[in-house]
Amino acid sequence: MVFNLAEKNTVANQFIAELRNVEIQKDRARFRRNLERVGSVLAYEISQSLEYELFEVETPLGTAPMMLPSQRIVLSTVLRAGLPFHQGMLHFFDNADSAFISAYRRHHKDGSFEIQLDYVSTPNLDGCVLILTDPMLATGASVNLALQELLRFGDPAAIHVATVIASTAGLDAVRRRYPIARVWTGAVDEELTAKSYIVPGLGDAGDLAYGEKK
Repeated sequence: MVFNLAEKNTVANQFIAELRNVEIQKDRARFRRNLERVGSVLAYEISQSLEYELFEVETPLGTAPMMLPSQRIVLSTVLRAGLPFHQGMLHFFDNADSAFISAYRRHHKDGSFEIQLDYVSTPNLDGCVLILTDPMLATGASVNLALQELLRFGDPAAIHVATVIASTAGLDAVRRRYPIARVWTGAVDEELTAKSYIVPGLGDAGDLAYGEKK
């Protein structure tokens, strides 16, 4: 299943428009803030798919029955571009555990690339709801490799992948490899360049958030 936020008319469209805008994205602080905002909006949408239990909450004047999330959540992100997006999720899932993955593209002279994964830090994932966040889902290679590595640390009850912009090719790649995963995205773009960048996309999210890599 794929949830596409752009199919709804919400204020999130403003955040994504600013992320795409070549002039506004020159403001790194605003770019990071908009990644956070989209993360928070998608966290709210994901929250509607979780399991809930009835709890009695004591108030100064009595007790109130409340339906509250009952599952353990682990928020995982791909460094470095995913950090603001991850923080936006934490604004809603503030009791979640966190996992971090260091992965990047290693480009070759012929234009091809491979995904280099250097580091994984995660709690045990058995029985949890795993939410993997990565702002750009281009070919799906990074997300698929990240999930492959994470699943060495346990068997989640549910898997969600959250991204700001996805390509149709990336969505297909993730759904083929991990059909049980639900994908949540701010927008879907059809085209990839020869170097596998999303068009129209928004550019390199990591560089725009933190400065160009050397």
